[in-house]
Amino acid sequence: MRLAGRHLPGVSVITIAGEVDATTSADLETYLDQVRRRLDEHLVVDVSGLTFLDSSGLAVLLAAATLARVHGAGVHLAGLRPRVARLLEITGAERAVSVYDNVEQALAAVDLYERAEPTEPA
Repeated sequence: MRLAGRHLPGVSVITIAGEVDATTSADLETYLDQVRRRLDEHLVVDVSGLTFLDSSGLAVLLAAATLARVHGAGVHLAGLRPRVARLLEITGAERAVSVYDNVEQALAAVDLYERAEPTEPA
């Protein structure tokens, strides 16, 4: 597994390449915790180079999504390969994250989200 990260205003962009399984998922979790500057910032995760994801890796992504959601942010996956997309589909995990074709679409969605004005209850 190879990991890389960069920061943009209000978002951290993480790239995951290779395989995430029981032997590497703890490293992914540690990396996500270290890269994220603030709990209320969005995570855009480029998974276009992710060739395999098992349940332990999925659990790490779902935990990150839960933490982000509690703090008013989200986890946005970009570039899902069919095998990984299928895992999200059959487990229902796709409901916990936002999915985009590429990083640019994910960043545009985050930008729109950040620009949206909060609505007040009627």
